Amino acid sequence: MVKQLVPGTRPGEKAPENEFESLKRRIHGKLVDKLDLTKVSEMDNDVLRREIRMVIEHLSDAESTLLNRAERERLVEEVLDETFGFGPLELLLKDPLISDILINGPKQIYVEKRGKMEKSAVTFRDNAHLLQIIDRIVSKVGRRVDEVSPMVDARLPDGSRVNAIIPPLALDGAAVSIRRFGSNPLKLEDLLNYKAFAPEMVMLLEGAIKARLNVIISGGTGSGKTTLLNTLSSFIPGHERVVTIEDAAELQLQQEHVVRLETRPANIEGKGAVSATDLVKNALRMRPERIIIGECRGPETLDMLQAMNTGHEGSMTTLHANTPRDAVARIETMITMSGFDLPLKAMRQQLASAVDLIIQANRLQGGVRRITAITEVVGMEQDTVVLQDIYKFEPQGVDANGKAYGNFVASGIRPTFMDKLEQAGVRLPASAFRQRVMMQA
Repeated sequence: MVKQLVPGTRPGEKAPENEFESLKRRIHGKLVDKLDLTKVSEMDNDVLRREIRMVIEHLSDAESTLLNRAERERLVEEVLDETFGFGPLELLLKDPLISDILINGPKQIYVEKRGKMEKSAVTFRDNAHLLQIIDRIVSKVGRRVDEVSPMVDARLPDGSRVNAIIPPLALDGAAVSIRRFGSNPLKLEDLLNYKAFAPEMVMLLEGAIKARLNVIISGGTGSGKTTLLNTLSSFIPGHERVVTIEDAAELQLQQEHVVRLETRPANIEGKGAVSATDLVKNALRMRPERIIIGECRGPETLDMLQAMNTGHEGSMTTLHANTPRDAVARIETMITMSGFDLPLKAMRQQLASAVDLIIQANRLQGGVRRITAITEVVGMEQDTVVLQDIYKFEPQGVDANGKAYGNFVASGIRPTFMDKLEQAGVRLPASAFRQRVMMQA
């Protein structure tokens, strides 16, 4: 059969985009009709993709549209992505430089690349196509999104966080936010290369984790809290039993002895929800040596503090706050959400007794992420929680590329928990705390 060119094209020219899309949809439809789903589920993924590629190539040969080699390869890849992956998103997910994907309806997709936001050429066919991909993402982790439950938190296979909100709440089509973490989490050396903190700060943090201090990482959205929590967890000795609790599992701990727990939303009848508070209470019965909560955002905060106070030293969590002092105020607010009418002083005594260290992470102008403060919780003075900065980052300005820069500074204060570090066999030189500018970043 002689293949006919798409009307209006010459040999070697690209087929119009709408023709290409309709061809892709036809081949995808024929492929679905040909697939034996019972055999597909039994086959190895690589073998399956190889077999399906051959079928797609055969189906494209049977079409009347003439494609050049690049278009043919693109067609095969996009049909494979549509069948086994997340459709148009696959192209963006394969780019390691993209840290955030923001979808505002089917035709507007923005990505953050190297700290800068830009519009992507990738689009979905329509809102139904976008909803289909969202459903594919959330169904893989046992979540659902529909008119009854139009908001959902989920995760991708590589651990990246996905939030979706669909009509009728989203007026211009479904909106999706994907926070990338990547299949290879950033290691300590990577963060040092990015100048996220100074070497002396790393020494202190490593000692704090090994000495089983209770740590809270605070920061704004996109400041790198989860990345930092993953990195610090690498200092936990491999023999210790760790229980992690998250809304959407994204922590990637390197230890073997880890039990991962994930909350569950209510079903369509409004029943069966399992909250972070329920999981923290259950985790206490699982003989954990450390409990790590992905993020404290509600009544589970009180349970977390009680766990830190009752033999689960070395526990960690993150929360949203702009400064260490704000983090203390936010913890107080979240404790009140537990429904217990605790006096303010008792609440602050719990906090001061439980938390040893607050690490403040911030995303500065131009997208650079820095640890802006490592602050010790010293204790109580009358009715006030006393904090003291051990290290901090002092911004100096913005460079020619629009990125903030500054100095990492040691305050000259020796932490009161140094005895705990030395008992754990961690020795830090006195020069690590001498007041000075440690590094420019």
